[in-house]
Amino acid sequence: MMRWHEDIDGNFVEQFQTTGFDTRIWELYLFATLIEAGLNVERPSPSPDFLARGIYGEFTLEATTINPTLGTDGQPVATARPSEDDDKDSYVHHYLPIRYAGPLMTKLSKEYWSKPASAGKPLVFAIQDFHDTMSMLYSGSALPVYLYGYTHEVERDSDGSLTVTPRRVRAHQWGTKTVPSGFFSLPGAENVSAVIFNSGGTISKFNRMGVSAGFGSNNVVLVRRGTVVDTDPNASEPVSFIHIVSAGYPETWIEGMDVYHNPNAVHPLDPRVLPGAAHHRLLADGQIETVAPGWKPIESRTSTLNFSIPT
Repeated sequence: MMRWHEDIDGNFVEQFQTTGFDTRIWELYLFATLIEAGLNVERPSPSPDFLARGIYGEFTLEATTINPTLGTDGQPVATARPSEDDDKDSYVHHYLPIRYAGPLMTKLSKEYWSKPASAGKPLVFAIQDFHDTMSMLYSGSALPVYLYGYTHEVERDSDGSLTVTPRRVRAHQWGTKTVPSGFFSLPGAENVSAVIFNSGGTISKFNRMGVSAGFGSNNVVLVRRGTVVDTDPNASEPVSFIHIVSAGYPETWIEGMDVYHNPNAVHPLDPRVLPGAAHHRLLADGQIETVAPGWKPIESRTSTLNFSIPT
């Protein structure tokens, strides 16, 4: 893929092979997705990361990641995940939003909308979570809580129908750290048109896409397990799936992408520029409207099985 991806900073390969693998794989994933969407992609200098143009308009995109916390020895510190339900709710509604707040606030402070490439255009932030092992598989639900400042309680009516009640969140607190909720309502955030996330934007997608394109091996089998959105309006749980990945496997780069649109955006992003993604909007009553493909993965894990026989 590096035949087509421009290394504008001159250090992509070095970082890809050393300390910046996660960050660079996310950047390469976004590049592949924009190309797949039929967009003309440029690399503005010095920023943001991408300028994309298509028949439905143009926008700029800046990529960022949540990275592991490092100890005094410079090694990643494992995050303790809660076991009790109450602790899990606090973890999702407070700790994880705080982790998203760090890199997003840093990007907001850069004022990319004032750069020549972004002036007068929608500006998009794309974030991926690498703060812990497989963290992107469980942290995605915390992102809209931080962006919109709402949690949503789910319960059943007497007739079994699903009821979703929005609850306003003013701040997120974990230990001694507190950050205001509702990123899209913060000063300056009106210049950010949307925030993108995809739990599947990792090396596993590259492996699957490679096998699908015919670059697999007869000795290696990929097995993908995960969950997808249940399209039943009264469903409260996702549907599980398991796939054997082989040549022609029907996956796209954009599959699994979530685009959270800013209701206060100065320059709204036209959802048609990213077809195949799930597009989310906050409504006036605190509910979130989602327009998504019929098959929308939430998370998945891919096992690589090697059947070669040693000689």
